Amino acid sequence: MSKGTALITGASSGIGEALAREFASHQYDLVITARRGDRLEALAAELATQVTVDIVISDLATDTGPATLIAAVELLGKNIDVLVNNAGIAHSGSFHDTSMTQIDQLIGLNISALASLTQHYSQPMIQRGSGRILNVASVAAFQPVPSMAVYAASKAFVLSLTESLSEELRGTGVIVSALCPGLTRTELVNDLMAQDVPPFMMSSTEDVAREGYQALMAGDVIRIPGVANQAAVTWAKHQPRWLVRGVGGLFARFKPSR
Repeated sequence: MSKGTALITGASSGIGEALAREFASHQYDLVITARRGDRLEALAAELATQVTVDIVISDLATDTGPATLIAAVELLGKNIDVLVNNAGIAHSGSFHDTSMTQIDQLIGLNISALASLTQHYSQPMIQRGSGRILNVASVAAFQPVPSMAVYAASKAFVLSLTESLSEELRGTGVIVSALCPGLTRTELVNDLMAQDVPPFMMSSTEDVAREGYQALMAGDVIRIPGVANQAAVTWAKHQPRWLVRGVGGLFARFKPSR
């Protein structure tokens, strides 16, 4: 028997795809969305033996993307019991060399779309007295990251919003959690040339998705997968900000290039 319906954004690959599999394994019906329809169809075919899977092809980085998704979900006649805001992008490089098109796209997807979907779907959850929202942030949310300045700032927004909402919605029956993974074996990380990172610092998408699901079900506000990531965040919290900035700056200047 289905436990409800989970809407998962950015489900065509990486952590989003793993989250879809994780929720399906726990008998949640799915509405999965991303830009790449062929990958969504392949995933839906795989999971259809376990749960009901609906597909919505959408580009949440556009101004109309969130509204288009919301309208499509309404046409499906689905009540969304779990919202998983996973879709996101990152750019690596100096801020002054990044185009405004890239910056607007990142902010549109990582911040605006997430806020829009959260605002929309939290309302019926509050009215029903139950619901869960999982926002995928990053360990980058806890400190500035030179050479990925806009990405880190966007994830800081996600983390702060999640923490604020967890208090605002206390007692309503709606749970809001932030999943803050470190480097994970995804296409996004490969595109940012992180192949030289030691294996022990890389998490699998399956492990990250499992932690995200467990955190949401347990009502944890923040979950940081991996001992190394937890240690790094703890270290940064107890250092002066000038030192944290400086270490990040050194890494950005001296990281290997391809």
